[in-house]
Amino acid sequence: MSNLALFGGSAVFDQVVELKSIWPPVDETTARRLQEIYYSRNWSAFHEADQVFAEAFATHHHAKYGIFMFNGTVTLQCALAAHGIGHGDEVIVPPLTWYATSQAVRHVGAKPIFVDIKPDTLCIDPAKIEAAITDRTRAVIPVHAYGAMADMERMMQLAKHHNLIVVEDCAHMHGANWDGKGVGSIGHVGSFSFQQSKTMSSGEGGICITSDLHSADRMFRMKQIGYGMGEQPKQSKGGVPKGLLCYNFRATAFQAVILQEQLKMLDSRLERYRQSVLYLEERLGESTRIRFQKREPKTRRQGYFGWVMIFDDPAYAGIPIELIQKAIYAEGLPLITAEGPIYRHALFNLDSDEYRIDQPCTVTELACSRILWLFHAYLGLGMQAVERIAAAIEKVVNNMDELKSYAANR
Repeated sequence: MSNLALFGGSAVFDQVVELKSIWPPVDETTARRLQEIYYSRNWSAFHEADQVFAEAFATHHHAKYGIFMFNGTVTLQCALAAHGIGHGDEVIVPPLTWYATSQAVRHVGAKPIFVDIKPDTLCIDPAKIEAAITDRTRAVIPVHAYGAMADMERMMQLAKHHNLIVVEDCAHMHGANWDGKGVGSIGHVGSFSFQQSKTMSSGEGGICITSDLHSADRMFRMKQIGYGMGEQPKQSKGGVPKGLLCYNFRATAFQAVILQEQLKMLDSRLERYRQSVLYLEERLGESTRIRFQKREPKTRRQGYFGWVMIFDDPAYAGIPIELIQKAIYAEGLPLITAEGPIYRHALFNLDSDEYRIDQPCTVTELACSRILWLFHAYLGLGMQAVERIAAAIEKVVNNMDELKSYAANR
């Protein structure tokens, strides 16, 4: 009988570790505060909890202002529109990201320009950005992907030289630190998501952070139907800037309260994740030929949405990544394939004249065909579980001949 659970062997985990049993986090303090909000009948974004959380989150990431919204797509939209980016403009984005990054560009009428990623960090390649810049280029959205930050030093040098707005897409990177600066505070605006799966989660939610008062005021008005910061309903102290389209992108007090408690635990959570990743990469680096996503040298504290493995060594050639995923799942460990290139995603529906692939994104294409990644919550399960995670991966990787034979005979 085969050793692999896929072919009848015993699994490493007694049963599949279901995500819904471990994420999002819940605690009695948050439950009690949510009940208090509920009975207060004061649920809206005008509740003080909204601004208390926004300020605390911005401070945690070394920015002056936080603008809390109902998701991490409209945060990108507001960040671009607040800087006047719209019809006829171009915005450079990577193809390894969720499709909302490019959709937000289209929401303001601009055109997303896809530029390839670096093979080590899997983040947008600054060396390839310059060739994509035209007289229409107004902004770049570096996406901090999975478990690595984009090269923000080079990014800001390019932005200064070409007069570009930098909107950091930090949906994967809560709590990270680059050379002493909080992620999201390095570019002109940082955009975060608090969707169900994110490292800080309120089901849905998002925030922009910035240290520029003018930008903060415009983004706040955009999400708050025109009201300025600190203004209450029917108490506007001044008019809305001409031409600034304002919406109702407000979140609620419930989301703000959930996130307040999670923010207090963010650094300790990231430290647990760091220790788990360190163990996994040291152990699997010796026992397998898996390649791991690299971190930029100036990353001082790493955020984690996921831990990425790349099966591009010749030893794994000829085995579909979906088969490796299926074999590891049979051992009780769910892994996820890459979502990119996003211009091939089923939900990506832009016409060919609404976006441009500047040069063939060969690095992204290859990487996405060989990536499996572990959702961040599994990194916080404790060392015993992390050891079993390593064992499940090792077990499959050390029986690749069986998978090759199975793949060849299908």
